[in-house]
Amino acid sequence: MNKSQHSMRPQDIVVLLKIIAMNDESWRQIPLAHSLKLSQSEVSQSVARSKYAGLLDDTGKRVMRLAFSDFLQYGVAVVFPARPGAVVRGIPTAHSAEPLNSEIKSNEAYVWPYHKGHVRGQSITPFYPQVPLAALEDEGLYRSLALIDALRVGRARERKLASIELEKIVRA
Repeated sequence: MNKSQHSMRPQDIVVLLKIIAMNDESWRQIPLAHSLKLSQSEVSQSVARSKYAGLLDDTGKRVMRLAFSDFLQYGVAVVFPARPGAVVRGIPTAHSAEPLNSEIKSNEAYVWPYHKGHVRGQSITPFYPQVPLAALEDEGLYRSLALIDALRVGRARERKLASIELEKIVRA
C-alpha cells in the first residue's frame, strides 16, 4: 500500500511558474532548484505531485497550461489562502507590485517580509520563506507570484485584473 502524500504544496505553484517562465522543455532539476532556493529533492517531489495532479505532462517537463490556469483562477485562493498581517518592511506584492500597481492606486501596501525590503506594508506570507530571494532574481517569476497574491488577498477588481494578466502569462 502506497502511503505517499500527493497533495499539492505551496512551493509547487512556484515550481510550475518557473517552468513556464523558462519556456524550455529541456530544463534540469538542479539548476531549477538553485534558482528557486529549494533543494533538488524538493523540486523532484514537487514534479511528482504536479504530475499526479495533472498539472505536468507524463514526462514531468511540460506544464498543462489550461489545467494550471484553471487551478490558479479558481483554486489557489482556496487551497493556499492568505490574510494580510502586521505592518513590516519588505518587497511589494499583490496590487502593490507590477503590473497591478500601475492600474490600482491604494494607500495600503502588501509586502513579503524581507529585511532588505524598502517598502512598509501589511505582510503577506509567501509560498515558502525563500520566495522573495528567488523573485528578486527573476522578474517574470516575481510578476507572476505578485499576481497570484492578488488572487489570494485582493478584492473583486484586483482578482479580475490579476486573473486576466495571469492567463496571458500561463497560456502564452
